Amino acid sequence: AWVAVGDAVPWQVVDHYENPRNVGSLDRNAKNVGTGLVGAPACGDVMKLQVEVDENGKIVDARFKTFGCGSAIASSSLATEWVKGKTVDEALQIKNTDIAKELCLPPVKLHCSMLAEDAIKAALADYKLKQDPNKGEAEKKA
Repeated sequence: AWVAVGDAVPWQVVDHYENPRNVGSLDRNAKNVGTGLVGAPACGDVMKLQVEVDENGKIVDARFKTFGCGSAIASSSLATEWVKGKTVDEALQIKNTDIAKELCLPPVKLHCSMLAEDAIKAALADYKLKQDPNKGEAEKKA
Protein backbone atom coordinates (compact mmCIF):
# COMPACT_ATOMS: atom_id res chain seq x y z
CA ALA A 1 0.00 0.00 0.00
CA TRP A 2 1.17 3.51 -0.70
CA VAL A 3 1.64 6.11 2.01
CA ALA A 4 -1.44 8.21 1.45
CA VAL A 5 -4.37 8.35 -0.90
CA GLY A 6 -3.52 10.57 -3.83
CA ASP A 7 0.19 9.74 -3.90
CA ALA A 8 1.28 9.25 -7.48
CA VAL A 9 2.46 5.74 -8.23
CA PRO A 10 5.57 5.95 -10.44
CA TRP A 11 4.76 4.82 -13.99
CA GLN A 12 7.74 2.44 -13.99
CA VAL A 13 6.22 0.54 -11.06
CA VAL A 14 2.82 0.41 -12.76
CA ASP A 15 4.42 -0.81 -16.00
CA HIS A 16 6.32 -3.66 -14.31
CA TYR A 17 3.29 -4.49 -12.16
CA GLU A 18 0.85 -4.64 -15.07
CA ASN A 19 3.36 -6.15 -17.51
CA PRO A 20 5.79 -8.13 -15.35
CA ARG A 21 8.77 -9.57 -17.19
CA ASN A 22 10.11 -13.08 -16.73
CA VAL A 23 7.41 -14.47 -14.44
CA GLY A 24 7.67 -18.19 -13.77
CA SER A 25 10.10 -20.83 -12.63
CA LEU A 26 13.23 -22.59 -13.85
CA ASP A 27 14.21 -26.14 -12.87
CA ARG A 28 15.57 -25.63 -9.36
CA ASN A 29 17.29 -29.03 -9.50
CA ALA A 30 19.34 -28.14 -12.57
CA LYS A 31 23.05 -27.71 -11.80
CA ASN A 32 23.23 -24.43 -13.74
CA VAL A 33 20.17 -22.85 -12.06
CA GLY A 34 20.46 -20.84 -8.86
CA THR A 35 17.39 -20.17 -6.72
CA GLY A 36 17.04 -17.40 -4.17
CA LEU A 37 14.05 -17.25 -1.85
CA VAL A 38 13.90 -14.22 0.41
CA GLY A 39 11.24 -12.59 2.53
CA ALA A 40 10.62 -9.44 4.49
CA PRO A 41 8.74 -10.38 7.66
CA ALA A 42 7.85 -6.76 8.38
CA CYS A 43 5.67 -6.41 5.29
CA GLY A 44 5.04 -10.04 4.34
CA ASP A 45 6.65 -9.81 0.89
CA VAL A 46 8.21 -13.03 -0.40
CA MET A 47 10.38 -13.13 -3.50
CA LYS A 48 11.74 -16.11 -5.44
CA LEU A 49 14.30 -15.27 -8.08
CA GLN A 50 16.07 -17.82 -10.27
CA VAL A 51 18.97 -17.49 -12.68
CA GLU A 52 20.20 -19.85 -15.36
CA VAL A 53 23.92 -19.60 -16.07
CA ASP A 54 25.69 -20.91 -19.17
CA GLU A 55 29.07 -22.65 -19.29
CA ASN A 56 30.82 -19.28 -19.72
CA GLY A 57 29.40 -17.90 -16.48
CA LYS A 58 26.86 -15.67 -18.21
CA ILE A 59 23.26 -15.43 -17.01
CA VAL A 60 21.13 -16.50 -19.96
CA ASP A 61 17.72 -16.55 -18.27
CA ALA A 62 16.02 -15.35 -15.10
CA ARG A 63 12.57 -15.90 -13.62
CA PHE A 64 10.72 -14.65 -10.58
CA LYS A 65 7.64 -15.24 -8.49
CA THR A 66 6.76 -12.61 -5.92
CA PHE A 67 4.03 -12.40 -3.34
CA GLY A 68 3.76 -8.79 -2.32
CA CYS A 69 2.90 -5.26 -3.25
CA GLY A 70 3.32 -3.63 -6.66
CA SER A 71 6.74 -2.26 -5.73
CA ALA A 72 8.00 -5.72 -4.73
CA ILE A 73 6.73 -7.21 -8.00
CA ALA A 74 8.22 -4.34 -10.01
CA SER A 75 11.57 -4.65 -8.20
CA SER A 76 11.85 -8.37 -8.90
CA SER A 77 10.70 -7.95 -12.50
CA LEU A 78 13.35 -5.29 -13.10
CA ALA A 79 15.98 -7.42 -11.35
CA THR A 80 15.39 -10.32 -13.75
CA GLU A 81 15.72 -7.95 -16.71
CA TRP A 82 18.96 -6.52 -15.39
CA VAL A 83 20.73 -9.80 -14.58
CA LYS A 84 20.14 -11.34 -18.01
CA GLY A 85 23.24 -11.11 -20.18
CA LYS A 86 25.50 -10.28 -17.24
CA THR A 87 28.18 -12.50 -15.75
CA VAL A 88 27.67 -13.78 -12.22
CA ASP A 89 30.17 -11.21 -10.91
CA GLU A 90 28.51 -8.35 -12.83
CA ALA A 91 25.09 -9.34 -11.48
CA LEU A 92 26.46 -9.22 -7.93
CA GLN A 93 27.20 -5.51 -8.49
CA ILE A 94 23.50 -4.65 -8.88
CA LYS A 95 22.49 -2.55 -5.89
CA ASN A 96 19.08 -1.92 -4.38
CA THR A 97 19.70 1.81 -4.76
CA ASP A 98 19.94 1.37 -8.56
CA ILE A 99 16.66 -0.57 -8.61
CA ALA A 100 14.94 2.02 -6.41
CA LYS A 101 16.21 4.86 -8.59
CA GLU A 102 15.10 3.21 -11.84
CA LEU A 103 11.61 2.59 -10.43
CA CYS A 104 11.41 5.94 -8.58
CA LEU A 105 10.46 4.12 -5.38
CA PRO A 106 9.40 6.31 -2.46
CA PRO A 107 11.40 5.87 0.79
CA VAL A 108 8.65 3.74 2.34
CA LYS A 109 9.13 1.18 -0.46
CA LEU A 110 12.93 0.94 -0.42
CA HIS A 111 12.72 -2.42 1.37
CA CYS A 112 11.26 -3.84 -1.88
CA SER A 113 14.43 -2.99 -3.80
CA MET A 114 16.54 -4.38 -0.93
CA LEU A 115 14.60 -7.62 -1.19
CA ALA A 116 15.36 -7.80 -4.92
CA GLU A 117 19.09 -7.29 -4.31
CA ASP A 118 19.00 -9.98 -1.61
CA ALA A 119 17.17 -12.35 -3.99
CA ILE A 120 19.83 -11.85 -6.69
CA LYS A 121 22.61 -12.55 -4.18
CA ALA A 122 20.81 -15.60 -2.78
CA ALA A 123 20.22 -17.05 -6.27
CA LEU A 124 23.85 -16.55 -7.25
CA ALA A 125 25.08 -18.05 -3.96
CA ASP A 126 22.91 -21.11 -4.63
CA TYR A 127 24.31 -21.37 -8.17
CA LYS A 128 27.91 -21.11 -6.90
CA LEU A 129 27.26 -23.76 -4.24
CA LYS A 130 26.00 -26.15 -6.93
CA GLN A 131 29.19 -25.61 -8.95
CA ASP A 132 31.42 -26.49 -6.00
CA PRO A 133 29.47 -28.15 -3.18
CA ASN A 134 32.67 -28.87 -1.24
CA LYS A 135 33.51 -25.18 -1.08
CA GLY A 136 30.25 -24.48 0.74
CA GLU A 137 31.03 -27.14 3.33
CA ALA A 138 34.51 -25.74 3.86
CA GLU A 139 33.11 -22.21 4.37
CA LYS A 140 30.59 -23.51 6.93
CA LYS A 141 33.40 -25.12 8.95
CA ALA A 142 35.64 -22.03 8.82
